[in-house]
Amino acid sequence: MSDRGRAAVDVARALARVEGVAPHELGYSLQEYVDADSIDRLAAMEDADWTLTFAVPDHEVTVHSDGRVLVDGERREPEETGTLER
Repeated sequence: MSDRGRAAVDVARALARVEGVAPHELGYSLQEYVDADSIDRLAAMEDADWTLTFAVPDHEVTVHSDGRVLVDGERREPEETGTLER
């Protein structure tokens, strides 16, 4: 993540990459399936170890405190989605 508070954007980018579309073309809002602000708050937590898994249409997403974003169990590298660095 380029800055704290943008983790949800990175998740949307990861999903869009898997779908082969731009984030605004996903056909749903991330907020419909998970509280995007909560993802950002988790990513901003210093020295916390956490994992968040949730489902969106046709995919399972897992976000880790170390910045990893997995879609359907496949890691999305930071250069693909941004990074969740704190």
